[in-house]
Amino acid sequence: MTPPIAPLPVGPFRFIALDVETASRDSASICQIGIACVRASGQIDSWTSYVNPEQRFDSFNIELHGIGPDTVKDAPTFGQLWPILHISLYPYHLVQHSNFDKSAIAAACRAYQLPTPELSWSDSVKIARAAWPEFKGNGGHGLGHLKTALGLSFQHHDAGEDARAAAQVVLLAEKQSGQYFAQLAQTAQKAQMSWLTQPVAPQPDDDVIDLS
Repeated sequence: MTPPIAPLPVGPFRFIALDVETASRDSASICQIGIACVRASGQIDSWTSYVNPEQRFDSFNIELHGIGPDTVKDAPTFGQLWPILHISLYPYHLVQHSNFDKSAIAAACRAYQLPTPELSWSDSVKIARAAWPEFKGNGGHGLGHLKTALGLSFQHHDAGEDARAAAQVVLLAEKQSGQYFAQLAQTAQKAQMSWLTQPVAPQPDDDVIDLS
């Protein structure tokens, strides 16, 4: 029997940022998934769930994110959670901060013998590099430095918080560059129904981002 799963945000959305935490070096050992769904207004609706990876936790990972076996003992497994989550994610373009999240999702799907997800992704690290080239060699474009450099407020290594931060990075990059997400993402449009009705790219002096 699948444990209760919190209701997912209901769109339409411009894009969805996704982040995972893992129990060990095994990228399939997802123990938390977070998403941040960005509306046309700039409002971000967040959702987070613990995941029982059904495998051991490394002490390094527990120290990093604070999630351990007791935290996830009553959580759904990836095999129980992913089919539900995938339905909500499929219509949208996804953002990850680095390529780890996409590879972890694919690895977990293989581990649970689920179909390889047909999702389209962009990397907010690359988007940040284009928007703030001056950070190269000067703190870099990881979420840890961007938190300070861009004045973001979030708890690093929490999947929901990191997903929200990645979404905020994209919104701020739009503002910084005056470009629209579809331009920043630089990827083929799949089924992105929300892209069809997106507003004009925000200009640097527009106040369209809710960072609360």
